[in-house]
Amino acid sequence: MSALTDRLRADLTTSMKARDAVRTGTLRMALTAVHEEEVSGKEARELTDDQVLTVLTREARKRREAAEAFAGAGRDELAAKERAEEQVLAEYLPAQLDDDELAAIIDRVLAAGEFSGPKAMGPAMKAVNAEVAGRAEGRRVADAVKARLAAG
Repeated sequence: MSALTDRLRADLTTSMKARDAVRTGTLRMALTAVHEEEVSGKEARELTDDQVLTVLTREARKRREAAEAFAGAGRDELAAKERAEEQVLAEYLPAQLDDDELAAIIDRVLAAGEFSGPKAMGPAMKAVNAEVAGRAEGRRVADAVKARLAAG
């Protein structure tokens, strides 16, 4: 079992004892998503910490998108609930890169790989995502890489 999964289980126990409903529900949801990923496919497997981070990132993105949808529909109480769940998940994710740090990584990777022009988008994204490693949302990375390739 990965160290991150163990931490999620320990924190779930602590939140249940503290009667923290939001944290308990969010951690149960996260552990369920991890379990579903473990048993998906042809054969059950144990996830590594990086794979667990990928699952948690996906779940946090779902919460963020749901909060935006609820806020747009005028359902502020549901949007607040989704944001609270996203904040709980954010505690387990690596710190997100700010725009300057992301731009510096993109510039360095594009220069090192000699990527230029829009046709280099796929290979450039692969190289940049390897460097970013979950510290920035994919859409944000793609937009920044596309802008850099179009400019240069």
